[in-house]
Amino acid sequence: MTTENHHYGPQFHLVNNVFLETLLTRLCISETHQPEINRLVEKLYHGLIETAANHTFKKEIKNYKTRMSDLHPGIDLTAQTFYQNTKAVCVNLARAGTFPSHICYDFLHSILPAENLRQDHIFAARQTDVANKVTRTQLGSFKIGGHVEKTYVIFPDPMGATGGTLTSAIDHYEQQIEGRAEQYIALHLIVTPEYLKRVLKHSPRIQVFALRVDRGLSSADVLKSPLGLYWDQEKGLNENQYIVPGAGGLGELLNNSYV
Repeated sequence: MTTENHHYGPQFHLVNNVFLETLLTRLCISETHQPEINRLVEKLYHGLIETAANHTFKKEIKNYKTRMSDLHPGIDLTAQTFYQNTKAVCVNLARAGTFPSHICYDFLHSILPAENLRQDHIFAARQTDVANKVTRTQLGSFKIGGHVEKTYVIFPDPMGATGGTLTSAIDHYEQQIEGRAEQYIALHLIVTPEYLKRVLKHSPRIQVFALRVDRGLSSADVLKSPLGLYWDQEKGLNENQYIVPGAGGLGELLNNSYV
């Protein structure tokens, strides 16, 4: 279930789920370490991909035979299910997105035929200046498994901070990969107002799902206001463009590698 109780526009979906919010809170506190971090992220992304699929994927109503059909011919089950010709690609934005992408890719096998699913890989790294401020996103190696015509292209990336990685990845699919995607879907644990401003303006076909919007560096008055009402005054990034209050560097935490 999502809530539209914000002022960021219809392309953004804030997931309203106390169970997931509780897990995300546990993920963010300093007392939480591996292996609990990965276990929490797995549950969180199960919730995100389920919410996004329910909201965006096409559905169909069909009749099905059940185990009782032989005893009661003509009495079928009528049920709504996901349209089985739906195609989806999960994009691993290494390295913070590697584990979340695998979780979503594996999850989608529960509802769609294997031949309609794949996982792509893009190595993305932040480029910083001498003051350690992020200046751009560098996309390195790619492993793209084919076209994206009428395909849902899904980006499971935990932290939506500046939006540079996602917009660069979308540009790569738009400019370098054959076919027009059905829709781009971004799945985040946390996003900032700065991220939303950049990403939502970048493409009218992006749908963003997140569990939380962090704007902790905003003024006291702005923090008391509804989300996005004073969007231009909201601030969630520190001088090094990390999210506040955030969860720390998820790439480092997920991989237990602090390089």
